[in-house]
Amino acid sequence: MKKFEERTIASETLYNGKIIELRVDDVELPDGKRAKRELIKHPGAVAIIAITDQNELVLVEQFRKALERSIIEIPAGKIEPGEDPEKTAIRELEEETGYRANEFTYVQSFATSPGFADEIIHLYLARSLEKVENPAAGDEDEFINLQECTIEETEEMMKDGRIFDAKTAFAVLFLKELLKK
Repeated sequence: MKKFEERTIASETLYNGKIIELRVDDVELPDGKRAKRELIKHPGAVAIIAITDQNELVLVEQFRKALERSIIEIPAGKIEPGEDPEKTAIRELEEETGYRANEFTYVQSFATSPGFADEIIHLYLARSLEKVENPAAGDEDEFINLQECTIEETEEMMKDGRIFDAKTAFAVLFLKELLKK
């Protein structure tokens, strides 16, 4: 057994929905004792740091039911089964913002909540943006307000809680460093 590895003894799916699967695993701990782990399985997502020619960050404001409020975020979306993350990012950028990028670069991937979920977000940098005349339609249950903000404005939004999620906070810090160069 690997150091700290927990061996799955049994697994029960409690819920299998459109976006997530909720599972409870019985595990054997490294010391031989047993425990239960409540896990969320997720297909993965993408997020896009979209920068205008004026060095403004393209953001979307939307209501997040889990938080019971609206927050401002970078464009993001769920990876469809079998879909390449970069293709997802290109699609989501157009659907959520109406932009297409002439420069699209992979930044990195990271776990969002590794204590209970396996969701991985693949982060991309989109530059040299152009508006799409007839952009692809977004999800019919998604209501979005588009914003373009300077790095200073986004830092203020982080301070006052309008930007509240980790992927967007990471994007703001990444962009701040990128603009220094």
